[in-house]
Amino acid sequence: MNILKPLFLLIFISSFMALPAMAGPGHDHGDAAPAATGNSPKRQADGSVFLPKPAQRQIGVRTAVLKDGELPKAIELNGRVVMDPNAGGKVQAIVAGRVTPGPRGLPLPGQKVNKGEVLAYVTPEVGGRTRSLAESRLQRLRELADTVPRKVIEEAEAAVANEQLRAPVSGVIASAFVVSGQVVDARETLFEIVNPERMIVEALAFDMAIASNIASASIVAGGKRVPLKLVGVARSLREQALPLTFRGEGPAMAQLALGQPVKLVVQTRDTVRGVAVPTAALMKNPANQTIVWVKTAPERFEPRPVTVEPLDGSTVALLSGVEPGQRVAVEAANLINQIR
Repeated sequence: MNILKPLFLLIFISSFMALPAMAGPGHDHGDAAPAATGNSPKRQADGSVFLPKPAQRQIGVRTAVLKDGELPKAIELNGRVVMDPNAGGKVQAIVAGRVTPGPRGLPLPGQKVNKGEVLAYVTPEVGGRTRSLAESRLQRLRELADTVPRKVIEEAEAAVANEQLRAPVSGVIASAFVVSGQVVDARETLFEIVNPERMIVEALAFDMAIASNIASASIVAGGKRVPLKLVGVARSLREQALPLTFRGEGPAMAQLALGQPVKLVVQTRDTVRGVAVPTAALMKNPANQTIVWVKTAPERFEPRPVTVEPLDGSTVALLSGVEPGQRVAVEAANLINQIR
C-alpha cells in the first residue's frame, strides 16, 4: 500500500507535464500573423479611391457642391513688376566724384528712408587739378570778402562743395550700386527707392482687341489673389506686342520685387458657362490629364478628366467632365491623388 501511493502520484504529475501549454484569452505572445483589415485608404481596381471617414478628417479633406453659371472668360498674360513713377525714384550723381557716406552711413537694400534724407555725398573732381584751382580761388575770394560781391564767393563755394544725394521719395531702398570711396560718373544711378505697397505690373498683349475688352485683372502674390486696375494702354508696340499697365496696392504687393516675372490673369467681358472651383482641386493623372476627385459615396472618390478655363489667379471654370450638384474635393485633393 505504501509503495502504490508514491507511484500513483508520479503518474499523476507526469500526465500534466505531457499536456501542451495553452495561453488564455488576451495572453498571446504575438506569434500569430496580424489580421488583415479592409478599412484603410486604398486605390480600387477601377481607379477610384476608398477613403474612410476617420482618414478624411485626419488629412483635412473638404468638398464643395458644383454650381453651374455664367462665368467671365479669362486669359493669361506674362507680366513684369516695374517701379511706380509716382511712388518710387532713382538717386543719381549730378557731378563726377568720390562717394562718402551720409549721416547714417550708406543705406542698404531693404532699409527704409524718408523723403529728403541725405543718403550720401559726392566730392567732385577727386584728385583733379581743377579742384585744387577752385579751392585756391575760393580762398583768395574769402580774403577779399570786403571788396568781392557775396554772389561770387557763393559760386566759388558751390564749385568745391560736396553734392548731397537726397532721397526723392519715402520708401525702401530697392537696390544700391555704390560703396564708400567709389568714384562715380555724372548721371550714374546709385540708388533705387520704391514703395513696396505701390507697384506697377506691365504686361504684353499680342492681341490688340484685348485692351478694349478688359473687365478686371489680378495676380497671385504671397499666396493671395491681388486685384489690379488697368491704368494705361500704350499706343506703340514693343516686341510686336502692346504694353498694358496695371496698378496694384496693398500689403500683398510687398511680396513682389522689381523685375519679377508674374502671371497676370485678365478677365474679359465675355462669359463662358461652367462651374467654378479652386485651382487646388485640379490634379494630374498618370496619363497627364487634368482631373478632379468627385465624391460619389461617403467614403469613395472617383477621378474625372475635365477641361478647364482660367478665371482668376485662384479659381478656374470646369467646362466638361462634371455635372452640377456633384461634390468635388477642393482641399487635400493632392493627398487623395497620392493614395495607391
